[in-house]
Amino acid sequence: MLKLYNTFTRKKEIFKPLEKGVVTMYNCGLTVYDYAHIGNLRAFTFVDILRRYLEYRGFEVKQVMNFTDVGHMFEDVDIGKDRMEAAVKRERKDPWAIAEFYIEVFLKDSQEMNFEEPMVRPRATDHIQEMIELIQKLIKKGYAYVVNGSVYFDVAKFKDYGKLSGNTIEKLKLGAGGRVKFNPDKRNQFDFALWVNDPKHVMNWKSPWCEKGYPGWHIECSVMVMKYLGETIDIHTGGVDNLFPHHENEIAQSETATGEKFVRYWLHNEHLLVEGERMGKSLGNFYTLEDLLANGYDSKVIRYLLMSTHYRQQLNFTFEGLDAANNGVDRLVNLMYRLMDADGRGCGEKISEIMNAVQKRFEEAMDDDLNISVALAALFNFVREVNKLLDDDTLSKGEAEEVCRLMMKFDRVLGVIGEIKHEEKLTKEAEELIRKREEARKSKDWEKADKIRKQLRSMGIIIEDTPQGVKWRIEKQ
Repeated sequence: MLKLYNTFTRKKEIFKPLEKGVVTMYNCGLTVYDYAHIGNLRAFTFVDILRRYLEYRGFEVKQVMNFTDVGHMFEDVDIGKDRMEAAVKRERKDPWAIAEFYIEVFLKDSQEMNFEEPMVRPRATDHIQEMIELIQKLIKKGYAYVVNGSVYFDVAKFKDYGKLSGNTIEKLKLGAGGRVKFNPDKRNQFDFALWVNDPKHVMNWKSPWCEKGYPGWHIECSVMVMKYLGETIDIHTGGVDNLFPHHENEIAQSETATGEKFVRYWLHNEHLLVEGERMGKSLGNFYTLEDLLANGYDSKVIRYLLMSTHYRQQLNFTFEGLDAANNGVDRLVNLMYRLMDADGRGCGEKISEIMNAVQKRFEEAMDDDLNISVALAALFNFVREVNKLLDDDTLSKGEAEEVCRLMMKFDRVLGVIGEIKHEEKLTKEAEELIRKREEARKSKDWEKADKIRKQLRSMGIIIEDTPQGVKWRIEKQ
């Protein structure tokens, strides 16, 4: 049975969706004031693996991932500039144009990273009227109040406040949850903004409370969850930095409005470090997908590295790690090409036993809260065993085809192998280089052989030395 670690209960639980065979899942998406960095991509890779494994297990997944294009405050402060305002100051462009640009860039990044497309990608600014209506409902119920054209949620009225993060009002008064700027309009300094009166804000709308204002960050997600997935959903994901106050506040306002449980399983991914440090532009270790692609790394290799550490553990991103990930992807792809050429005598029940064993180990690992490192270890042990059968010429063509099908089944979850086709013919230059490399190997001139291998690699040709002789493939660009 699939078990997932529920942040709400702080334990692994057997996953059972509300509706049999159907999973409703909401993922906190990108705030589109800048490029997505590799920390963002790590979070979205986790989400993609989760969605793919749910589908592997036979569920229909109704996935919604939003774009925050207004109202996301730095440090969640209700006074001062938010992220979109910061982008306008930085780029001196219209905020709508900024949001549109970074949305388009992210959609391209998502394709490059081989992320499955959600059912819908709603934008916060397309749901202003629904936000106003939800705020009105909260005011009517007595959980929200209006001061000087702004609206705040009264956290003291919600008796279970803090039940997700542990940051109860009592603990907040003692300094938990970080510092909050003083706002004289609030009854309690931990009350959060549902609507902000600010005629000078770069994006604003008319509301029942003021002529020009904009929504608070938290109200946006509640509205989009309920509009597209319903009052109660199965899974809500986000980074650990979203746990408080964002997700805590989502619960308070949503459950107040509906009287129903908001989310059944909360899943949070840990931070990404770069060379052991927090990532930041000031530290010179801030990387986007484009940065890594420009350095010659394939997007599948980047995806592999970002998924290879359990989502609840911090991932330390290093370029040595990328190189190791490249080797891992190469091993998987090389096996697929070897299988396409297999035509041995056959090994009978042995291959079936090996295949059944790896599938069992892979699924047991993934059923254990997506324990990807154990699943990958099982997969690479399988790769070693199959390569040994290929080396001994004991895998028949039919058996090789069965192994291929199983590998592609695993890749339906992993998404790093992709489509494998027979290669085009080599150029005469490449053929000559391979011949010279073989001559160098025979004369034990390993330095020259390695130099030619690197030259071929720069031409997009991957060389593999096997007991049956040299094999090659053209790397997909």
